[in-house]
Amino acid sequence: MITPRSKESIIVLGGTGFLGRRVVQMLLDQGFAVSIATRYPKKITQSNGDPNRDVRVVQISIRDSGKLERAFVGAATVVNCIGHYFATRTDTFRDVHVNGACAVAKAAMSVGVSRLVHISGIGANRISASTYVRARAQGEDEVRRAFPAATILRPSVMFSRSGAFFGDLDSIVRRMPILPLFGDGSVRLQPVYVGDVAKAVARASDFADCRGRVYELGGPDVFSYKDIIQRLAQRGGKKRLLLPVPYKFWWSLAAVLAILPKPPITSAQVALMQQDNVVGANVANFTNLGIDPKSAIALGLV
Repeated sequence: MITPRSKESIIVLGGTGFLGRRVVQMLLDQGFAVSIATRYPKKITQSNGDPNRDVRVVQISIRDSGKLERAFVGAATVVNCIGHYFATRTDTFRDVHVNGACAVAKAAMSVGVSRLVHISGIGANRISASTYVRARAQGEDEVRRAFPAATILRPSVMFSRSGAFFGDLDSIVRRMPILPLFGDGSVRLQPVYVGDVAKAVARASDFADCRGRVYELGGPDVFSYKDIIQRLAQRGGKKRLLLPVPYKFWWSLAAVLAILPKPPITSAQVALMQQDNVVGANVANFTNLGIDPKSAIALGLV
């Protein structure tokens, strides 16, 4: 059980996103004083959708070190949940995951923040052919240099009870009689419940021995991508033809779709689906945080 020290102040960057809003709720439930840092504060409803909870909203820009420092003054912990799966002309992967992560870490160090929790992802690799995967790894390096005591959390692909990941795939399985696979569908995934990742953030914000450590976060179930599709089809009573599709095609498709404001397939997603997305051997994980992650099978999602 977390026992916050004197309602310590925590500021969450990306606090309105898929993970971020759950982090905010978890921290509020644990008794922390929470702020959300965002580029667009006017788009946030009071208390992140809950009128009975007090959440401070501050405007920041990861390109403006002065704004970051002013926002971080008085905070005991900074949590950086900002992330992008597709690049734009104004926000490249390097802008967000490398330069932005570095700016956040430097600002936190500059004003004397005690803890920094940085969200990365399993598979981060500085020599990857993917600009997204490479930027994730380079961002981790920059964070460590600027704030050596930072805690880095690397979640696998995240799912929710409301349908994210498994629900999204299920809707495709229900509509399409022929289902294209990434390669032969053998890539392994270890989906993690987003609420458990939020819980890990809360633990990392409170436990002193988390400082300077890297945690890889995956759920208890490991599936191949093909296995997930087959399970969803069987659960829905559907007979589906599974079609292996070479990764060269997926890369080409992602490149074509990149012109869209919110492409359905991105190069980042293709890169992540080209390698196993599972917790490595001999690394810190949920067990070290005292968390028993939820099973997607037990929850009836797959």
